[in-house]
Amino acid sequence: MKRDVILCGVGGQGVLSLAAIIARAAVTEGLSVRQSEVHGMAQRGGAVLAHLRISDGAIASDLVPRGGADLVLSLEPIESLRYVGWLSPDGALVTAAEPFVNIPDYPELEVIHGAVRVLPQSRLVAAESLAKEAGLARAVNMVMVGAASHFLPVSADTLKGTICEMFAAKDPSVVAANTKAFDLGRKAAEARA
Repeated sequence: MKRDVILCGVGGQGVLSLAAIIARAAVTEGLSVRQSEVHGMAQRGGAVLAHLRISDGAIASDLVPRGGADLVLSLEPIESLRYVGWLSPDGALVTAAEPFVNIPDYPELEVIHGAVRVLPQSRLVAAESLAKEAGLARAVNMVMVGAASHFLPVSADTLKGTICEMFAAKDPSVVAANTKAFDLGRKAAEARA
């Protein structure tokens, strides 16, 4: 078994936290993990990219080959389209629906959403509203872990346990909100967008 994942978004959205949670959960289940990150202009709202490779055997490289990703997981819709070239023919694209408008000529949102929807295995998730429903507006990345969980080789229970561990030092209400965000994202991605 091998899963190659591209995680992307904009600086400050929590892309690297997202990668860390998935990687830690995979290790908990005894899988091998390799990860590589590109921060770019993250401090200025620029692109952030992480390659995550998960396998039950040896992994030769940190980088996902172009056209080889089983999953592109994005916290920003236009960023998801930037990395669609990495997607394998039967791969899935899971993206937050809400834009992070950081350029003056940001394309029309419906055009972006339309380009996502034409992909055979795509999920467009209203992550911001689900995070607010969970009680923590900053939990967008936890919504997206839940949404992507259908395409990961790690159980939902292990992913939730990892979320609990990573937020254990916080107030219990923060842990509860993040796990609820996970559950809401998982439910939202059960059916095609």
